[in-house]
Amino acid sequence: MKGKTAWCMILFLLLLLIPLIALGAKIPDKESGPPTSSAAENRPPAPQSAASQESTRTSAVFKILDEPTGEVLTVDDKEFLYGAVATEMSPESPIEALKAQAVSAYTYYSRLRTQQKEKPDASLKGADFSADISSWKLYTTKAEMQKRWGSKFDAYYQTLEKVADAVYGQTLQEDGQLICATYYAISSGNTEAAKDIWGGDYSYLVPVASPGDLYASGYSTTVALAPQQVQQASQKQWGISLNGDPSKWFGKAERTSSGSVKNQTLGGKTVKGGEVRTAFGLRSANYTVTYANDKFIFSVKGYGHGVGMSQAGAEYMARHGSDYKQILEWYYPGAKLVSV
Repeated sequence: MKGKTAWCMILFLLLLLIPLIALGAKIPDKESGPPTSSAAENRPPAPQSAASQESTRTSAVFKILDEPTGEVLTVDDKEFLYGAVATEMSPESPIEALKAQAVSAYTYYSRLRTQQKEKPDASLKGADFSADISSWKLYTTKAEMQKRWGSKFDAYYQTLEKVADAVYGQTLQEDGQLICATYYAISSGNTEAAKDIWGGDYSYLVPVASPGDLYASGYSTTVALAPQQVQQASQKQWGISLNGDPSKWFGKAERTSSGSVKNQTLGGKTVKGGEVRTAFGLRSANYTVTYANDKFIFSVKGYGHGVGMSQAGAEYMARHGSDYKQILEWYYPGAKLVSV
């Protein structure tokens, strides 16, 4: 344990001392799908029983509901890695970061699969989860990759093959159970604790430093809204009617230790920071808001919910010598890498 702790401290110090170079982390655009698992974004993770772990060991395929067509695809586990990684990170990313992404995605969706076996959701029509194949949301097919990548397909697909061959069958576990291996695009410089964002307490989803994210393209963004837009969004999201001096609409913000807004005073009422993010189209809940020149300016850090592995942070670590096992150990402290 002492050796592991010392290594983590050394890695952290090295990350902070590395020259400030622009790494240009590739972040998926809106057309290529969200940069995080929508399941992780929209609901807190659910616990997993010991019995469900055994069903994971015997599962050979994923069943995926394609939302636009209603078709349920049957995809073997290794093929799933190709389509899951492709929707989350560019094949031009460092291969060790891609491996880390593959293990995280395989763990996360294997966990969903076992949960569906125990308590099926009728709306999924027998599938383990839903996706949008043509929009590259959560999973896509080889045919879709060929259409999008064109002349780069062969090179990109070979990279995915290398990644899948290297990590196929590997999952992250705690006490013999699959962990909730959430991930997202860019942290604010520190990851968030699951209990602060969703309310669930997970020993491996705790704040860790991720300083490489500060150099990622898209780390800082701003959203400017007119008072009328804020009024309309507030009415729609919370049923709050905002009147009077706009400069007094937003009050105190309660923050997590990593900087995201947990609770925000708005129009004299308390709303959740995650809901503010949704209502006003912000990339994360780590924001500050100011009012000037008849405009609200939201200054935002990071992209995503902030819990678990930062994809930009994983790329940064990989570019500076970390392998996928070290990346996973850093972002999911205490979780064990297991080959099934």
